Amino acid sequence: MGIHTLDIKALMPGCGRFALLIVSAVLISACSSTPTEPDNDVIEELAPFEAQTGSIEPAGPASDVHEDAAAHMQNIQLANNHPREYIVKKGDTLWDIATMFLKDPWYWPEIWQRNPQVKNPHLIYPGDILTLTYVNGVPQIQLARPAEGVIRRESQDTSGRKVVKLTPTIHRQTLNEAIHSIPADAVRQFLTRPRVVTESEWANAPYIVGSDDDHLILGANNKIYIRGELDKERSRYSIFREGSRLVDPDTDEQLGYEIIYAGQARINKYGTPSSGILLSTSREVLIGDRLLPTDASAIDQQYFPRLPDKYIDAKVISLFDAISSIAKYQIAVINRGSNDGLEVGHLLATYQAGGFAKDRFLDRTSKSRGDEAKLEIRLPDERSGLMMLFKVFEKVSYGLILRSTRSIRKFDRVDKPR
Repeated sequence: MGIHTLDIKALMPGCGRFALLIVSAVLISACSSTPTEPDNDVIEELAPFEAQTGSIEPAGPASDVHEDAAAHMQNIQLANNHPREYIVKKGDTLWDIATMFLKDPWYWPEIWQRNPQVKNPHLIYPGDILTLTYVNGVPQIQLARPAEGVIRRESQDTSGRKVVKLTPTIHRQTLNEAIHSIPADAVRQFLTRPRVVTESEWANAPYIVGSDDDHLILGANNKIYIRGELDKERSRYSIFREGSRLVDPDTDEQLGYEIIYAGQARINKYGTPSSGILLSTSREVLIGDRLLPTDASAIDQQYFPRLPDKYIDAKVISLFDAISSIAKYQIAVINRGSNDGLEVGHLLATYQAGGFAKDRFLDRTSKSRGDEAKLEIRLPDERSGLMMLFKVFEKVSYGLILRSTRSIRKFDRVDKPR
């Protein structure tokens, strides 16, 4: 499949400037640097075809920069030991690359420059060359893409100097070759699994009443019988088991039922009862498990990590498939959703509650030693991780932990990173 340019404004109608910048981080507006003198320790060998690069659009004066954009620029901090140049490799993700260059990866779109001469400027591919430069004192990433039919290879000569060699070859890129925004394997297994339903939706869902061999525990290729109303236009269903009740810890409001994914089934005959076969299972399927339509719309969804527009005051209310704590690439459920302005792709920080410390100096010097309120002080909350929302319901959301510095537990506070 060929590469087509995407219309960002068409993808994001009505969105603000900041949201448009963030989407541009994933649908990359690429750039390339003007030629400069090579370092003494770097030799560039050009094969018969040279790399195709374009000119950089000059940055405007500081007075032309919008105030909110300038504020974002002031917050940008480069990561420790960041590279000056990086060649994109197969298996990289945009999130990992942003983390490599920046302390706060969500500022990635702020450090890009546009280069309209690079073909398909909205995607990053293996082989693309990212270079860190400064324009008016602000760090920016420039992208150089080799011309069609040119491959870049790095090596060292006999004196240990770095050699960058461009050689001609037939090279084609498809949309499927573009790197993912986040680790696809980390979230793909959860795309169809998390589901929150109301009590009535669960009570009215069709359910398994038996199997052909009277088995109580079922697996792939077992024949099943289903009682309840099925959509005759739909042949495949997901199978779920009743999970925990989700309750807001602050208001005691019931937010819904979290149901547990068990497998996939195909309906072969509709009737009373209907019959089908289990196509795959992730855990044992039991008599009484219920069938719900598969959420196929979430499969292969592209994610655009970005900050929400406002701060929220949320808490972790459930740990998906975990008992006491979770870490990187695990799932947390929070008590806020689309009703609170949250969307798929929003980045939220988790905070571990601060403990209490006893002021021993005050204890030794105070005349009123029995005043415990003065002797104990509450320590501030500490950030424990960063999550990206990948499934948002009205009152709850599921987030993938992209970064963790300590264990994340139930009832930890969640908010926009500060």
